[in-house]
Amino acid sequence: MCVSVKRKLQLYYLKNRDFHDLAGDLTIPDVPRVMSWVKESICIGCKGGYYMAFLNRETQELFPTGKCEPLVTKISTENEPEPSFLLLNETQTVRFDVKGDTPLSHFIRWSDVPLAIGHDDPYLLGLLPDVLEVNAWNVDSPPSLATLPIKGRMLAVAKPGLIYVASTESIWVMQAVPVHKQIKTLLADKHFELALKLANISDDSEEEKKKNVHQIQTLFAFDLFHTKKFERSMEEFLKLGTDPYDVIKLFPELVSRDEDTKSSLSDQDMENGYLALIRYLTEVRVKLLREDSDGHKSKPQLMQIIDTTLLKCYLQTNDVLIAPLLRRNFCNLEETERILKKHEKYGDVIVLYKTKGLHEKALDLLQKQATCEDSSLYGVDNTIQYLQSLGSDYIELILRYSEWVLEAQPDEGLKIFTEEVPEVESLPRPKVLDFLLRIGKHFLIIPYAEHAIHVWKETNPIFHNALIHQYREQILAKGLNDPASICLRKKLRDFLETSSHYQVPAILKRFPTDCMFEERALICGKDRDYEVALGIYLLVLGDYEKALKFCDTVYNEKKDGYDKVYIKMLRLLLHPPDSLPNVSVPLVTPANAPDPLTMSLDLLEAHPDRIPVLDALDLIPNNIPLVRLKSFLMAGVKEAIKQRRDSQLLKGLLNAQRLQLKKQKIEQESRKIIMNELMVCPVCKKRFRNESAFVHYPNGAVVHYSCQDKMKAFEVS
Repeated sequence: MCVSVKRKLQLYYLKNRDFHDLAGDLTIPDVPRVMSWVKESICIGCKGGYYMAFLNRETQELFPTGKCEPLVTKISTENEPEPSFLLLNETQTVRFDVKGDTPLSHFIRWSDVPLAIGHDDPYLLGLLPDVLEVNAWNVDSPPSLATLPIKGRMLAVAKPGLIYVASTESIWVMQAVPVHKQIKTLLADKHFELALKLANISDDSEEEKKKNVHQIQTLFAFDLFHTKKFERSMEEFLKLGTDPYDVIKLFPELVSRDEDTKSSLSDQDMENGYLALIRYLTEVRVKLLREDSDGHKSKPQLMQIIDTTLLKCYLQTNDVLIAPLLRRNFCNLEETERILKKHEKYGDVIVLYKTKGLHEKALDLLQKQATCEDSSLYGVDNTIQYLQSLGSDYIELILRYSEWVLEAQPDEGLKIFTEEVPEVESLPRPKVLDFLLRIGKHFLIIPYAEHAIHVWKETNPIFHNALIHQYREQILAKGLNDPASICLRKKLRDFLETSSHYQVPAILKRFPTDCMFEERALICGKDRDYEVALGIYLLVLGDYEKALKFCDTVYNEKKDGYDKVYIKMLRLLLHPPDSLPNVSVPLVTPANAPDPLTMSLDLLEAHPDRIPVLDALDLIPNNIPLVRLKSFLMAGVKEAIKQRRDSQLLKGLLNAQRLQLKKQKIEQESRKIIMNELMVCPVCKKRFRNESAFVHYPNGAVVHYSCQDKMKAFEVS
């Protein structure tokens, strides 16, 4: 119990017929004229304003009362977790929750200042000086339902549907008509929200109540649509689970095949309706993708209707959203294609074709639009990107439609086969190479083969051979002294040195015999034909330094026959042949080159440890003074002495190892194994007999010969 004593509130509770203090007194700013208590909150109406007093915190001011007397009414409904307060502010009723933080929605306006307010869900009754007004409560745009000529001063709600009104002279009893009649009247007046509230609190069975609520909600949703409250209408349709096709039919221009069909809505209303429909269909679409449709239409049919309608809506509101929809769509192909082409959305038509797997139609359209300057698909870029995304399963299609791109813009078109995307990397490269050769695009083979070899690390000999052949053809076509040829020759020489995947016989077969000798020397070197390679360096090019560098490379890399490479160079210097295989020019020594004998002696002095002495002595002329061979012979003697010492050392080590093994053998042979008739095999648990064969293990265990396999299994386990 709360007692107001001037500006203080005293709180009590009843126990054993006695009142006891509940808490300390609460001080308030003014003298209360009306109060209402709910849980921890006491709503107070004073002459100057309304306050919310709390048992556990300070009093909070709400708003001033104005000129009218304060009036506080506590209301509670079944659908709300806790009661709230209705406060009178002039001719308006404001609702606050028990926390007093912010006023809640649903203001009620009266025609005059009420003397008393009563709540009979879903109605609010206001007792005005001359009349009794009945208003709907907690609905949007609450209507004034009735005005009764009753001059009362007090109002009391006895129970739902029964209210007493009293004046100084009379008492009136007001009883509500049956709920079904109220609902019928409200539906006729299109007060659907109020009818729904009454249907929910009616005494009908749950099944009948559910049926009535669904029917009223459906009428309410359609009424909201016709009153242009599209957002709320779609929310109601979602709650009801209405067939989406029935909702779409509210927009006749979206379902009619007649392009001249026009809506009765204005442009702005139509846009608002489409936006609301988009949100509704998007929600339905998400639900359908997660679970099966419960409607009478199958899921694929329903998804087709929804996606096709969404497409039409996007065309009218935000065409940027068309492409994301089409990337995963169930649209009707024929109708969607017709609509997009009508609006000249050719980019979106391409997306549609791609998602439906109609790649040929897409590529045909891209080729057609590529020549239209006012088209968004003008040029080759869109075709290139499309072909790059197809992958190896569509290689024939890629090759067929890439031909016109390569004709129009060869360098850009080559990106179809070289872009760094998985679909392009997976293409069969030999087939692409053959295609480029077949259509005569030889100038594209070099960049394509270079990309495959250097970027994708292609090791197929076909590519390495093709790149060398194309280098050779370009060089010969431009001329050896052309600046571009000089650059290409350097690239060719570098590639011949680094690549190990080209086929030498196939390369040499088509290589010229009267020029490009340095390249031929590199190829012969790869084929281990060192004598021909050195012969070209020495007898054709006359370049001793390159020949020596070649020998150093072979020897340092320990290639096959590396130990004979220097002696072959010495032989060519001292006893040059009359001709070399596949070299059609005469062998000459340049006039400014040093004497071959001098070069031979320099070679012997530079690498005495790499040239066999006896082989060299067989080649060197007998008239050479020994003093010229001193360093070479001394190095040879030192090498021979070293080899002899190494052999002696190895012989000593091997003999020591032999003696160790012999000692171990004697030790093993001297070991004894004592057997007696009491010994038992640990595997089969049987004794050894005189004629039994046995196996002795290093750990001392002895088993029957026939039990050794079981013993091994036992040890493993």
